[in-house]
Amino acid sequence: MKKLAIASALLSAIAVTGTAHAYQAEVGGSYTYKDQDRFGDSDRFSVDGKYYFNPVQTRNAPLAEAAFLDRASNVKAQYAYEKDDAFKNNQYGAGIEYFIPNSDFYLSGNIGREEIKPNSKYATDEDKLKINHYSAEVGYLPAPGLLVAAGAKTVDVKDGDRETSPTLRAKYVTQVGQNDVNLEAYTAFGDNKEVKLKGDYFIDKTLSVGVDYQKLDYDNTFINSNEWGISAKKFFNQQVSLEGRVGFGNDKSYIDNDYTSFGLRGAYRF
Repeated sequence: MKKLAIASALLSAIAVTGTAHAYQAEVGGSYTYKDQDRFGDSDRFSVDGKYYFNPVQTRNAPLAEAAFLDRASNVKAQYAYEKDDAFKNNQYGAGIEYFIPNSDFYLSGNIGREEIKPNSKYATDEDKLKINHYSAEVGYLPAPGLLVAAGAKTVDVKDGDRETSPTLRAKYVTQVGQNDVNLEAYTAFGDNKEVKLKGDYFIDKTLSVGVDYQKLDYDNTFINSNEWGISAKKFFNQQVSLEGRVGFGNDKSYIDNDYTSFGLRGAYRF
């Protein structure tokens, strides 16, 4: 009952109009609390930023999907820190999306690093598990609001295995009746298997509710988890947004661990 009450309060707190407006950057901050069966509760803090090469025109698009529908090329970066009773995890990431001008082609690339360390005063740098992530895609937009992309993702564990898996991704923003929807699907297959699904329904141009699911299973590492979630996002004006998500998952990476997570992200565009 306690978890249900927190989830209801979080999503209802998120639950003003879409006129033309331009922005060129977005910065955000997030906090996620995870109620775990093992390892105690965890806290995750993150900051992120994205810069667009040209101003993004929102026009009459859902504000959350304005950049995608405007085919706005960008660079981005993120840092996150997570800690529970057993581990500390520092995560770094950067990426680029490039919509090739005067064509329907798309390119993207991402790099990331995780540094996982036992949460003990006796732990040293030699106890860190360091994992590097690299990915790249080539995509095509055959119709307005539709992107299909293929690529590869590499997971490189220091002093361990290095595995590269092919990837496929699709994203489609369209209208159903008088409202907009966003549908996303992603998979990586091979030794490092990933499945990610996401759907958003826009009640209006400023407010959406969504569901998502993801499963990770890396054959030659400890990573093995699955999670599904419900979310909501609200733009209070053209610049300020708040989103929340409640997740329900199981992580077998170290030991069988069921958990519930509660996340908030605030962002500002300018």
